[in-house]
Amino acid sequence: MSMSTSDCAVVREGFPRPFPNTPTNVLEQLRLTGKVVVITGAADGIGYAAAEAMAEANAHVALWYNSNDTAVEKSRELASTHGIKATTYKVDVSDPEAVQKAIAEVVKDHGKIDVFVANAGMAISKPILEQTLEEYRKQMAVNVDGVLYCSKYVGEVFQSQGFGNLIITSSMSAHIVNVPVDQPVYNGSKAFVTHFGKCLAREWRDFARVNIVSPGFFDTKMGASPQTLQEAYRMSSVGRQGHVKEIKGLYLYLASDASTYMTGSDLLIDGGYVLP
Repeated sequence: MSMSTSDCAVVREGFPRPFPNTPTNVLEQLRLTGKVVVITGAADGIGYAAAEAMAEANAHVALWYNSNDTAVEKSRELASTHGIKATTYKVDVSDPEAVQKAIAEVVKDHGKIDVFVANAGMAISKPILEQTLEEYRKQMAVNVDGVLYCSKYVGEVFQSQGFGNLIITSSMSAHIVNVPVDQPVYNGSKAFVTHFGKCLAREWRDFARVNIVSPGFFDTKMGASPQTLQEAYRMSSVGRQGHVKEIKGLYLYLASDASTYMTGSDLLIDGGYVLP
């Protein structure tokens, strides 16, 4: 769409909007005191690292998990260590009714939701000709439908509150096609949520921010498989996988008042893997 000089001079009612009433001290901007953060897929890996970051910044956290009950004990440890409120919810994000119910429970338990980290995901690494339709549907149900359901129902909360912050975990695979594994369905699912997040940032511009994190290979259960580990080392500019402690600050930044001018962004954190 092109604009003329006269178009640019048109005064828009209600603009410019005021600057946010946030601290000028950057360390204070990063504090999350009094905020409530929900993290899906929070039992381990990147999800738990994000939950840990929020608790360390003094946020109250709601950990969602499905198959890994260690989230319950981990939430107790976060509450004890950091003096915050930590709750757990067993939620299958591919079930829209379960997602809607869990979001209502979080609001009941905490009074609000400031930040929602849609992190839960899965991968079945097979070429499309070897993958069954059931495996395809299972991945899409978690990676695509799960993000959509979480976004829809937490978006209703954000709109009602008049504020909110959605962070979607995508993948570097949404940026490239030459990943060292045959996983076209996973790659496609992550491309969907990346673009979906950008669309939401525009749709929700009056009441919420939306950003995307695209991790590369991290040393987790969903990191490089044994057969692709050496390729991951070779392709990464830093010559290794990432440690989850290296991604905590990115989620904290996006959740905090330090990033109030950022929405619709897709932040790649991959050790330089996708560099040409």
